[in-house]
Amino acid sequence: MYEIRRFEDRVNELFARGAIHGTTHLCAGQEALDVSLALELRPTDTVSATYRGHGIALALGMTVHSVLAEIMGKAAGCTGGVGGSMHLSDPDVGLLPTFAIVGAGLPVAAGAALAFQTRGEDRVAVCVFGDGAANIGAFHEALNLAAVWKLPVVFVCDNNVYAEYSRIDVTTPLSDLYRRAGSYDIPGVPVDGMDVAATRAVLAEAVARARAGAGPTLVEAKTYRFAGHSRADQATYRPAGELERWRERDPLTLARVELLATGAATADDLTALEKAVREDLDAVTDTVAALPDPEPATMFHNVRGATA
Repeated sequence: MYEIRRFEDRVNELFARGAIHGTTHLCAGQEALDVSLALELRPTDTVSATYRGHGIALALGMTVHSVLAEIMGKAAGCTGGVGGSMHLSDPDVGLLPTFAIVGAGLPVAAGAALAFQTRGEDRVAVCVFGDGAANIGAFHEALNLAAVWKLPVVFVCDNNVYAEYSRIDVTTPLSDLYRRAGSYDIPGVPVDGMDVAATRAVLAEAVARARAGAGPTLVEAKTYRFAGHSRADQATYRPAGELERWRERDPLTLARVELLATGAATADDLTALEKAVREDLDAVTDTVAALPDPEPATMFHNVRGATA
């Protein structure tokens, strides 16, 4: 989680310096969900995620070098430098290409789960989507299909309170999105997405249920987005004091307290780990900055069309 947080800070700095083009969407505050999900999956499972996907990519096992190179548009990036921040992918760790279109991963996850079921494979598909995606047609289609056919899929709503610039209470008639699972007669489970132990427990049960052939689960992780929607967004629409209240439950702070309280780590252990993360990030940043950009012709390498 510390690596993800510092990585996002570094990406923000690089954008500010003009070293990265386009835009980016940071996941600071939502790291506990990313790490919890990765801990409960196998490399043979698949994850479809949103454009706010740097943390999930790193948690699943993609290297800082691969992810940063892609974000900086380098040929050594995970998709050759042509995808950028919103299109990360690595089949070796189960990450399907992340989506820039809201909710686009929902039917893709259902399709992956259908493939696993049809081929008799012991694999689970997971879709991570935001609260805003729960209001689009693909949400209904994917959950309905998955419920009818009992597909091995877990739908994880990362409810970070805001759909882009709109607070959930002005776009959605209910604040507990897990209740929508009742419409499809599948389990709907809320969880404190800032707490690793709680989130792992809920995800473990949902993944086990899917793997056993019992069908999908809708998990709603209550999280909070510390940054604005994108790098240009200062989030001035937030109510006064809201960010400060959520920062009191920063998942890194909660995890540190738990590790120290249980004796799983000492303060010196954590200080050394954080130092190592910072040093590695500095070294990788320097290395990636010196890498070559992709050739212009690269943009056509993965284009497919009918032949005469």
